[in-house]
Amino acid sequence: MPDLVLAFDTSAAHCAAALLSGETVLAAHAEEMGRGQAERLMPMIEEMLAAQGVGWRDLSAIGVGIGPGNFTGVRIAVSAARGLALSLKIPAIGVSSLDAMAEGATPPLRVLLDARRDEAYVQDFGSGPYGAPVLIPRAQALAEADAAGLACLESRTPTELATAIARIAARRANAPQPRPAPLYLRAADAAPPSDPPPKILD
Repeated sequence: MPDLVLAFDTSAAHCAAALLSGETVLAAHAEEMGRGQAERLMPMIEEMLAAQGVGWRDLSAIGVGIGPGNFTGVRIAVSAARGLALSLKIPAIGVSSLDAMAEGATPPLRVLLDARRDEAYVQDFGSGPYGAPVLIPRAQALAEADAAGLACLESRTPTELATAIARIAARRANAPQPRPAPLYLRAADAAPPSDPPPKILD
């Protein structure tokens, strides 16, 4: 059997996973959810593996979406991938959401990922000034793309993203890879507590 690559992503309001054998997508599944990814991710993967008659030890590599995206969601997936890679002794490959969105598309193009607050995570593929991911106003990103004649890609389904992550991870699996790490372009929304510090009594 060709190498089995499992990929999953929880960087947005979904829990998505895909299983790739060589060039063949054996399964891809996604569930829309605003919260609860931490509780649902592993059971969903186990159900998908069982439906294909394979187990954790049959996997040869793991691909994981590293964002940019939801702060907590990205951490859930990256932590799961690191833990699985360590226990199974297989590589875990981090794939950015923007790379996954561009997978299979024809460059040159600009990929935009909704970042809320009228902003977008943006990266150009093939040409354009943003060869690395940036966070800029969405209107600016669209205007620049129009002026430069760049086609824009703004959406992929969660199952398409998970499948793209699996394909990219499969290509990278034979080369040394750094441990997956979250790709954050915006600081976390959580703010430090505003309570005054406690008084120290002599």
